[in-house]
Amino acid sequence: MRDSCDNLVQAIPDRWQQHATRAFFFIGGFGAASWAPLVPLLKARLEIDNDMLGMLLLCIGVGSLIMMPVTGSAVARFGCRRVLSVATVIYAGMLLSLSRVDSFMLAVPALLVFGAVMGMIDVTVNIHAVIVEKASGRQLMSGMHALWSVGGFIGAGIFGLWLKIGLTAFIATVCASGIMIVLLVFFGRYLLIDSGEKEESSIFSVPRGIVVFIAVIAMIAFLVEGAIMDWSGVFLTTVRGLDMSLAGTGFAVFSAAMLTMRLIGDWLVQKFGSKPIIFGGGVLSVIGFLFVILAPWQLLLYAGFFLIGIGSANIVPIFFSLLGKQTIMPLNMAVSAVSTLGYMGILMGPAIIGFIASQTSLYISFGLLAGLVALQLSIASYVYKKIL
Repeated sequence: MRDSCDNLVQAIPDRWQQHATRAFFFIGGFGAASWAPLVPLLKARLEIDNDMLGMLLLCIGVGSLIMMPVTGSAVARFGCRRVLSVATVIYAGMLLSLSRVDSFMLAVPALLVFGAVMGMIDVTVNIHAVIVEKASGRQLMSGMHALWSVGGFIGAGIFGLWLKIGLTAFIATVCASGIMIVLLVFFGRYLLIDSGEKEESSIFSVPRGIVVFIAVIAMIAFLVEGAIMDWSGVFLTTVRGLDMSLAGTGFAVFSAAMLTMRLIGDWLVQKFGSKPIIFGGGVLSVIGFLFVILAPWQLLLYAGFFLIGIGSANIVPIFFSLLGKQTIMPLNMAVSAVSTLGYMGILMGPAIIGFIASQTSLYISFGLLAGLVALQLSIASYVYKKIL
């Protein structure tokens, strides 16, 4: 099995596979961001309250969690190119349908399918990225993951611009879907036909051996990101007393720091190695949480979110890269399993923080996040000893 993967790696002829991988990371983030402005419009069309909307949006997460564990076997059977091509077409089509659906009974399956193909794209493009990175002999994963964020920023910005200049939501969605299809047509030809892993018979990806520890690292990383995304605004306004207009600033600083660090992350790893980036980043994240919890001045408060973003940025890309070096599981299945547990983290994070905060306080909840980052560092140390 390793030989087949190595043969595939040696067969990659040029950098177009790298560009194609980046394009499909961009597609994933662009599609997710294009969906966000459609949420309030869907709520208005269906005439539902916030509670029903929340339950409806949960379908996206459920769809992703259903599809992620089986994507590895789908890639092994059909190859990266076929899976990503089909998933992208469905992704664009479901986005278009969600701009028009006017029935709750139709919205549920539409969102389930939308979430399923979003998860499938996420897993498959990471499998593709690990193989392409291994072929290049260079660190590429951080920059590729950055393209998901770039797609999100551009998708959110351009969709809002289309609406502002007078396009209807449906026409704006047609444009967004069209961009994804154009990228598919242009870059799809450069995707790898085969994944190099044909011998895995299991349908569901369950982490084994060292992959379990990498999956836990990914889960903590995504849990922290999900908690910052959903709770930083509440923390700033209700705990630190900032004006409601500043509720989103903490996450904005965190996101900007994370994107910046991912854009330069590959260069840093090549220059200093991955271990200093992981352990130095973990220390910065813990310091950042201490600033957020204890800082007496607003500037230090924002510095805390900035440090958390910098420290967290390259953890997931680096450990996805390390999946290409483990031999316990086939690459397809390992990436699928780690992605599934990571996504569970981003779904569970806000709920866990909310539960702990209701029993204690948000100060305690954010302190727990700092403790989880410290735990993540100890697990990372063990993984490095086993793999490198």
